[in-house]
Amino acid sequence: MIRQLADAEATQSLGAELARGMAPGIIYLNGDLGAGKTTLARGFLRGLGYQDKVRSPTYTLVEPYALEPCRVYHLDLYRLSDAEELEWLGLRDMLAEEALLLIEWPERGSGYLPAADLIVDLDYRGDARVARLHAGTPAGERWLAVLEAAEV
Repeated sequence: MIRQLADAEATQSLGAELARGMAPGIIYLNGDLGAGKTTLARGFLRGLGYQDKVRSPTYTLVEPYALEPCRVYHLDLYRLSDAEELEWLGLRDMLAEEALLLIEWPERGSGYLPAADLIVDLDYRGDARVARLHAGTPAGERWLAVLEAAEV
């Protein structure tokens, strides 16, 4: 699935749409610096009804949100120097609970992160962005089906 995103508001809207299909799982957010990964995560959290400030986890590496129907962890692995650091961040505990993980820079956790249910690739297109969404598991295929049904 490909989505044209004219601005930050459109990126947040896509995140809110993704939240409608919310289930425990893993979403990889790929893209260069400034491509809109955190903006999409902010829209996702807003789509779940979170109204407080959404902080970028650039320095904390992980920001947890206790939401319904499950806890959401927003991870930014850009500053990870070694994938083994995911153990210190509590990845094993996050994966053991019914949670959704939004993971920016997942390639930095290669070898430690499980496969993503959904992969969102964000790229520049002039002043706008384009999002390419791919399912990585049957759960991700169901997620995309919910998103596609909402487009009709």
